Amino acid sequence: MNKKIRTEAVDHLFEAILALESVEECYSFFEDVCTVNELLSFSQRYEVAKMLREKKTYLEIAEKTGASTATISRVNRSLNYGSDGYDMIFARLNEAKEEKEK
Repeated sequence: MNKKIRTEAVDHLFEAILALESVEECYSFFEDVCTVNELLSFSQRYEVAKMLREKKTYLEIAEKTGASTATISRVNRSLNYGSDGYDMIFARLNEAKEEKEK
């Protein structure tokens, strides 16, 4: 992880996020913590990452999400050269989905 963001305050924020127990709690917390635009930007990047992993084209992604090619490129760079955070979450969500289907 980038040492510039690894601070006690960021640790506290992540601990608070980990304490959330439902989607409704997430809505309450993130509506207080983020602006609407920040939250929409986070969700857009996540959707872009999912679509890139599904092998969608930049054009398809831009049309569906409204993301700029610059944003899509940044997310793609994170997927290919980042800390594997997206892939960790995708794997966990896929495992949870498979467990639920059993």
